[in-house]
Amino acid sequence: MRNPTHANPLATVRNLGILAHVDAGKTTVTERILYATGTTHQRGEVHDGTTVTDFDPQERDRGITIFAAAVSCTWDGHRINLIDTPGHVDFADEVERSLRVLDGAVAVFDAVAGVEPQSESVWRQADRHGVPRIAFVNKMDRAGAELDAAVASIRARLHPVPLVVQLPIGAEDSFTGVVDLVRLRALTWTAGDAVDAAEAAHEGSVPDGLREEARRRRRLLEEAVAELHPGALEEFCATGTLDAGTLAAALRDLTRSGEGVVVLCGSAYRNRGVEPLLDAVLAYLPSPLDVPPVRGTHGGDGDDGDGDERERERAADPAAPLAALAFKVNATATGRLTYLRLYSGTIEKGDTVWDATARRTERIGRILRVRADRHAPLDRAVAGDIVAVVGLKSARAGSTLCAPSAPLVLEPPGVAEPVVSVAVEARRGTDTGRLASALARLVEEDPSLVVRTDRETGQTVLSGMGELHLEVAVEKIRREQGLAVDVGRPRVGYRETVGRGVSGFVYRHVKQDGGAGQFAHVVLDVEPLDTPDSAESGPGSGSVFEFRSAVVGGRVPQEYVRAVEAGCRDALAEGPSGGHPVTGLRVTLTDGATHVKDSSEAAFRTAGRFGLRDALRACATVLLEPVAEVTVTVPEDAVGGVLGDLAARRGRVTGSDTRTGGAAGTATVTATVPLAELFGYATRLRSRTRGRGTFTARPVGYAPAPEPSPASASGSASASASGSAR
Repeated sequence: MRNPTHANPLATVRNLGILAHVDAGKTTVTERILYATGTTHQRGEVHDGTTVTDFDPQERDRGITIFAAAVSCTWDGHRINLIDTPGHVDFADEVERSLRVLDGAVAVFDAVAGVEPQSESVWRQADRHGVPRIAFVNKMDRAGAELDAAVASIRARLHPVPLVVQLPIGAEDSFTGVVDLVRLRALTWTAGDAVDAAEAAHEGSVPDGLREEARRRRRLLEEAVAELHPGALEEFCATGTLDAGTLAAALRDLTRSGEGVVVLCGSAYRNRGVEPLLDAVLAYLPSPLDVPPVRGTHGGDGDDGDGDERERERAADPAAPLAALAFKVNATATGRLTYLRLYSGTIEKGDTVWDATARRTERIGRILRVRADRHAPLDRAVAGDIVAVVGLKSARAGSTLCAPSAPLVLEPPGVAEPVVSVAVEARRGTDTGRLASALARLVEEDPSLVVRTDRETGQTVLSGMGELHLEVAVEKIRREQGLAVDVGRPRVGYRETVGRGVSGFVYRHVKQDGGAGQFAHVVLDVEPLDTPDSAESGPGSGSVFEFRSAVVGGRVPQEYVRAVEAGCRDALAEGPSGGHPVTGLRVTLTDGATHVKDSSEAAFRTAGRFGLRDALRACATVLLEPVAEVTVTVPEDAVGGVLGDLAARRGRVTGSDTRTGGAAGTATVTATVPLAELFGYATRLRSRTRGRGTFTARPVGYAPAPEPSPASASGSASASASGSAR
């Protein structure tokens, strides 16, 4: 694994992310990686506000990662492009954009808590993107740390096959090293003050007291690998064992296919286990050459302009036409930085590229190797690189940059759907224009934020993924722009759906005002969708709507059918009960009629819009409210009060158990609670538990709201910002 030589330089590149629940130690792991690789010469600490990746003032004040930060370092002849991602659920969209451009990831778990709620969420996000992972069980020096319990929670909650390749030496305060089960060697860190230890791991033989246990666990590892890997099974059956080379190769194959997850352990804070983690990154996670070629559509409107929309592939080849995806935009005081992942081709300073999303050319001003908020200039970047560029004016997160002669559009990252809104206004009327510019800049940097103007009140409404998300956004305006901003009370985003539909609803659109008129006749069936959006979980689940045509005999031409569908989609923006977006319904166009002169696509789009709007008024509609899964960790003597408080907040308890292993005397309660009821819950929980209780919440979809309708209290899409900002 040391000092490798490769014919293709891309084989020595690793693009990986650090994923975990908040406070599991992601940023500390990143800091120790930077120190071990010689990128930094002083260890940064989260509690001291001296970390490289948490460079934003709010991150240092709050002690959490808010913005995904990219850093680049080298280890054993390999370049590692690393992204430290947020762990708080409100910033899951940052994780989503990062995972879209990564080849692998390190999932960090707390050795005491095991799999926590946001650990599970980011794991599922990585599953959707097919990102191979290795697991690092951190904080092995903590009281109650237990590797086997953490591995059991990984197996039970995440459902991979964990392949444990290390055995800890010592436990809790006496944790001094690990036994490498692949090569049956011991790695120890023996400095008295381990936090300030500067030496690398000491390699030696397995301690006598662990030799038998190490052999037993090595045997279990061999059996688990042989069950999953045909090549390893063949050797295992022939010889009864696996040599180190075969075992390492099989672990690499299983990691990259997703059939198994290699598990390591250590204590990042005490700098124990970081070097083996880096070795595992190189050994098991894929390079850009090991992942499938990126796929996209031709895009058209480049130099050839043929408009061909067929799917194309681009391999990771610096000599191929350029294909790069912008995944993050940062508007700094010194310029606009656009972060790119290059999938194929090469860019050089001064090159002209084609923005296939905005359909315009752009010029690369500068290319930068990124280390959080510090940058090193580059003359060129090649396939497999993650870099920042200066000079792009139109590119947004999700934009594709490609060669003008070979246009290609890559699939952009998914964007989360906002669930919480506040009204914002400048305290001084003269600052209104500056506030609008600051909000536009925020949305440019974070696509999960949405800004709109309420049509009824004229207020500016900012929507995001949670209270903390909006609080951070507003505070950023105050700090960076020096603006005094007033904020209204948070409001949740409700939805409407159809409880009972209608059949044969007739709508005729006739308009005659001189010259050519407008005529469209449609007959619609409206019914609830079999699998409504309310059942869909996870942030970013969009509106569910299905449109069908059952028209026979050509009574409505196909181009008019498409116009009716477009009009129906227009009508989904505001429902009849409170003006909320409508979701979870199926509309069928069953009949219609046209006029030889007055029918047009515009007329049928209007008929679709107003026809569905009137049909929804005839339906029985149901108001939906966003709900969240809440996991509360409290002392056992406070469980009763917490359960009562959750019930008062309309929570439905789904589980309760006592925590084991060092966290004796505590219990976890899991419940589904309406998001509107969680405002201010942190303060209430601290009061009930004397500051000892903690909770996490993640959106899981929508559920029917109780009667009477909260529309009057929480407002419609317009009323979600009602009430003066204050």
